[in-house]
Amino acid sequence: MYLTNRDVREITMSKKPNKEKLLDKVKDEKPVKSKILTLPILIIGFLVIVFGAYMLYAMTHMHVTSKTETSTVKTSSGSEKASSSTKKYIEGKDYKITYSNTNLIDKATLDKALKNSTGADISYMMDTSEDGGDMAKVEVYYNKNKNLLVERLFKNGYKGDEDTTRVVYDLTQGKIPDNGADTNVYYQPSWLVYTWERLTK
Repeated sequence: MYLTNRDVREITMSKKPNKEKLLDKVKDEKPVKSKILTLPILIIGFLVIVFGAYMLYAMTHMHVTSKTETSTVKTSSGSEKASSSTKKYIEGKDYKITYSNTNLIDKATLDKALKNSTGADISYMMDTSEDGGDMAKVEVYYNKNKNLLVERLFKNGYKGDEDTTRVVYDLTQGKIPDNGADTNVYYQPSWLVYTWERLTK
């Protein structure tokens, strides 16, 4: 078969548009395919982010909860330790306090002075350990002329009326005086105003 120039042009012209059509078709299909592939990736990415955020929240929440529980345990064990070292003593059961001659000195002034001179720390007085007071009885006398308190301390195992030690407290100065060692000077004349006695043996 013999082809003229015209036939060649027609053949080539008819093929050319087909090629362009095919290229256009491929170009049109590519975005659709890429859209189809992008959608699952986006869904998977979203799920990963949501799951990660949930895991982060769960781990943080568990850490805070365990930290709180640990601190609660520490606090309760610490309070148990503290309560065992400073046992709560009950007035009338473990010890007895008697105020006398309240017309000479009011109770509030007396209590404040005893607290300042460490003569009213019940736990310390009841404590029979080496560091404790180990007291059986405390008598406090008031010297009105000199405005002084004389505390007579009787340790457990005392005999007769022999006090273990004496402490003088100056109510005017609000402290134990510098020359408070010579308590016999201040002891007379004075009146008994306070007695603390251990009841439990």
